Amino acid sequence: MTHLKQTRRRFIASGTSLTGAAALTGTFGVMTPAHAQTLAPTPSMRGGANNYRPDAPIVEKIGGGGFWMTGSVRRVGDGAPLEGIRIQVWAHTTEGHERDPHSHGATLTQADGTFRLEMPQIVPAFGQAHGHLAYDSDEFETVFLRPILERSSDTSLNVGFVLTPA
Repeated sequence: MTHLKQTRRRFIASGTSLTGAAALTGTFGVMTPAHAQTLAPTPSMRGGANNYRPDAPIVEKIGGGGFWMTGSVRRVGDGAPLEGIRIQVWAHTTEGHERDPHSHGATLTQADGTFRLEMPQIVPAFGQAHGHLAYDSDEFETVFLRPILERSSDTSLNVGFVLTPA
């Protein structure tokens, strides 16, 4: 028969194991589901509305493409995906400045709340490679985003919107 000497380390380890098991199983030994936290709304970013064009056309692609702007749109609180939401995209690219009409376009979200729009490669403007995205309609509060690419050579950018009903 092997007798294990009780040490402080063994005592702490056994207590941690029991505490972890109790946390996982709840009081009655039954697995309890995790409770979803509510999603906070996406705040508008400073400079996000720069060169915004109301009612930019819905397009399949902006220019020659090569860069993918992707993301998702969800409702504040429960995080439900929002379908048919119009997201406008524009940026300073290899084919034009962010103020040029041909550098703007919009797309609609799918049933799962995601969107995807191909556009020319984003290049630095004022020292930063960044895109502009906007939600602007009457159903939810307006949100302008101005996300910065990690590297100028990135060929995609993924952003998320959490919208608050107007």
